Amino acid sequence: MRWGPTVFVVDDELTVRETLAAILYNAGYEAIPFANGAMALSAAVERRPDFLIADVLIPDMNGVDLAIHFENLYPECKVLLLSAAPDAWDLLASARLRGHDFELLPKPLQPVKLLERLQAL
Repeated sequence: MRWGPTVFVVDDELTVRETLAAILYNAGYEAIPFANGAMALSAAVERRPDFLIADVLIPDMNGVDLAIHFENLYPECKVLLLSAAPDAWDLLASARLRGHDFELLPKPLQPVKLLERLQAL
């Protein structure tokens, strides 16, 4: 039984994804953590997420490409990207040139800021 909006959390760092999922869960979201983009895409076939939160630099595909896949599958799915790496801005700029505009929040991220951004979406 769903009790709140579904959020897919994708980060290759276990501590980060589990912490984000716990913060979201405690705020009333149904947060489902994934270690990589392939796992999240596979799950998205059977379950439509309301939100995708993904690290930009993940091993199997970058978070920007993952966000584009989700945008194509579920245009109503809202996306927040996270990163501490300067390279993330280059990937985001490249996506914008192709018509995809995603919000990028810097890591480390304060829980209040994350929840504010989700509510704003």
